[in-house]
Amino acid sequence: MDFTLNELFNISPNLRSLLTDIAIVIVILGISYFILKVGKNLLLRQLRKFTRKTETDLDDQIIEIVNKHIIPIGYFIICYLTFKEIQINETILGLARTFLSIAITFCTSRFLVDLSRVVIKFYSKKYHYSNSIVEKNIDALFPAIRVVIWTLAGIFIVSNLGFDIGAIVAGLGIGGVAIALASQGILQDLFSYFAILFDRPFEISDLVSVDEFTGYVQHIGIKTTRIKALTGEELVLANTDLTNSRLRNYKRMQSRQAKIKLGIIYETDNSLLPKIPTIIEQALTPLENITFDIAYFSEFGDFSLDYEVIYFVHSNNELKIYRQAQHEVNLAIKFAFAEAGIKFAYPTALHYVNQVK
Repeated sequence: MDFTLNELFNISPNLRSLLTDIAIVIVILGISYFILKVGKNLLLRQLRKFTRKTETDLDDQIIEIVNKHIIPIGYFIICYLTFKEIQINETILGLARTFLSIAITFCTSRFLVDLSRVVIKFYSKKYHYSNSIVEKNIDALFPAIRVVIWTLAGIFIVSNLGFDIGAIVAGLGIGGVAIALASQGILQDLFSYFAILFDRPFEISDLVSVDEFTGYVQHIGIKTTRIKALTGEELVLANTDLTNSRLRNYKRMQSRQAKIKLGIIYETDNSLLPKIPTIIEQALTPLENITFDIAYFSEFGDFSLDYEVIYFVHSNNELKIYRQAQHEVNLAIKFAFAEAGIKFAYPTALHYVNQVK
């Protein structure tokens, strides 16, 4: 069987048309990539000249994100528009369009994720005090933003695949209500997570007290918050429990009030009683991180004359400073009382015995 060259090419006109379309597409995509590359370099060069004159580094970081993502996004868009105009097999064309639509959505979502991370980091640096706290706050907020972006991207992809989102949601019916009721606790924790992040009742590394638990905040998650207790163990508390509780944040205070109740024996000389507040004040005034407030005769106890001492410790978030201050205050009062000849009371009972003749 002999075939001429002309017969070989005429054996399938559709194949020749397909090959021609493919060649045209390759040429268009190649030229488009070159133009996109050159245009990107020219645009970024001008933008970098402008951003060098600004004081903030936010615009520089945004330009780097654009530089990272503009080529993939732009090239996939060009591919989508090119395949949309050519005439080839509808099945192949539909698959190509679907793939390119998913690719554009994926690249755009990555761009938005990186952009949100940079913006959150800039906001954190502007309103917080240390780089370590900034990074931890980003770790707390960024997962929620990322979940929202990728959820929207997934909905868009499902819609482009030909599924009716409205019909799917409506078709859930009672099953959707049951799922919503079952996930009610999770949704409450999620909303509480956003309340914690935006209202900021506490932050990473803050010393907080919830009910009988006290410790340092280590991690703020979407459902739970982890606290390192002062006793060493890790506490895992639901975000809803934290937002519904009366929480104490010790980092926000400038100083901490402390009270001491002292009891001296009833046999103390009356001339010493008015001097005791002055003796206590003189003992506490030289101490560091201590501000004396008042000392006074509070009440007659069962076996002692009771005095109450109030002072302030400038410890902020450092519990160790507060405890060290308590130690120094107790020693100072003990030494001052010993020097003045004042004796502390201890539980005693006096029994009267009548002799029976």
